[in-house]
Amino acid sequence: AVAVGFSLAITLPRAGNLGGGGFMLIYLSDEQKTVAVDFRSSAPNNLSEKDFIFLKNNYDQRRYGYKASAVPGTVAGLLETHKRYGKLPLRKILQPVISQARKGIYVSYDLNQAIGSAEQLTLDSESKNIYYKNKVPLKEHILIKRPDLAWTLNEISKDGQRAFYTGSISKKIVEAMQQNNGYITAKDLKNYQPRFSQPIQTSYRDHKVLAHPPPAGGAAVLLEALNIIENFEIDEMGPNSASFVHIFAEALQRGHMDRSRFMGDPEFYNVPIKKIISKQRAESLAKDINANLVTKSKSINPESLFKEGENTTHYSIIDNDGNVVSNTYTLGYSFGSGVTIPGTGILLNNQMNNFAYQYGDPEVIDRSASIGNRFEPGKRPMSTMSPIVVLDENNSIKLITGSPGGALIPAAILRVVTGVIDFDLNLGEASMLPRIHKDWPYENLLLERGFSKDTHDLLKSFGHEIEESKTMGSTQSILISSKGIEGFADLRRPNAGVAIQYD
Repeated sequence: AVAVGFSLAITLPRAGNLGGGGFMLIYLSDEQKTVAVDFRSSAPNNLSEKDFIFLKNNYDQRRYGYKASAVPGTVAGLLETHKRYGKLPLRKILQPVISQARKGIYVSYDLNQAIGSAEQLTLDSESKNIYYKNKVPLKEHILIKRPDLAWTLNEISKDGQRAFYTGSISKKIVEAMQQNNGYITAKDLKNYQPRFSQPIQTSYRDHKVLAHPPPAGGAAVLLEALNIIENFEIDEMGPNSASFVHIFAEALQRGHMDRSRFMGDPEFYNVPIKKIISKQRAESLAKDINANLVTKSKSINPESLFKEGENTTHYSIIDNDGNVVSNTYTLGYSFGSGVTIPGTGILLNNQMNNFAYQYGDPEVIDRSASIGNRFEPGKRPMSTMSPIVVLDENNSIKLITGSPGGALIPAAILRVVTGVIDFDLNLGEASMLPRIHKDWPYENLLLERGFSKDTHDLLKSFGHEIEESKTMGSTQSILISSKGIEGFADLRRPNAGVAIQYD
């Protein structure tokens, strides 16, 4: 898992990263214990009120360039996790990754298209030198070698976290920040620490679903939606029927409502996560769902609780001993802020864009005004990333999954989980079900292609405002079943693969 995390910075630079952050779940087979690792990027600590006002009023400055970047957590998260639970020496793990960077990779169609779509790369001279040639994006099939990343990885293999956060790499990051009026300081890097905690969880039809705690807001959406769906008998429904899609959408909308208002960094805000994912909350919300009529967002009261770039990536891993890693990490936008730290190959995130800069504005009700996710120095922004692990009725590992996709992440994962548990589909069938997304406070119901005209017509008769969507997410999943271990990489994105391991 650590090797994959570093390798993706070379092979999937738009999302795989050393300059971003994420969430990880680790299941330790011997102890039958699951650990959550928060290595989300955090806001620099030295930002003043003047800096906040600047970011609030300058949308592009908090998306592109040096001011857009929060303190990266990926390296600390991967290395501290390896230190606690890994078996192989770090040098051995990173040697093939260093070799991969030196030898290079061939530019795929997907990478060529991604470069051409990320305008921020053209605003940074270092990034432009790496990803462009003769003023055009690197062409498909060209070999791109990464000696800069090889140097960075070699430094990490020798000195671990120290190299990145206080040593040779840190010095290059701080120097570039100072030269370009960025916010990250040497002290910010030195003080960054991943957080280890217990996952949040719920039961769903005799299964246990484990997810990452706040600031992973997508996890709360997923668990709350499952709790709501559990209140309905769906045995006689089909996974693509209008009846099930309607309940799915209504549950998802309510989950996003709570995420939009009450989710944030628990070290800065007392997130009411137990209430959000409680069975009582779900039962109360489910009572207001009409099986044949859409609920308008304005009629759902978020205050009743007290009386996101889609370019992320996920991978799921299981070993011979049954240990599991479910990891989702991100740069934010595709290629993040567009900034590459000179001499390192490290692309930086644009997570400063993920705070709720409209907090306090009474005219704004969506998540841009969230009390839980308002900007504060040192804070980690809320994210919809949601790696999960599902245990069966015997408390054994059944499903490991997660997805990129920004706000679409919970819906993509929820579709796989319900497909496997409620409709007894195999992993490929569940992964390739056409997907559904319903956010809050928006009225449109997003549907991928694949639903019948009859389903569309019935949903419209319920009052849904249907919008045809591009593909949603890209789940990377492992299912342990009576057949063996099935692995399925979502076919929605290029170069996906499928495998089944029979014992």
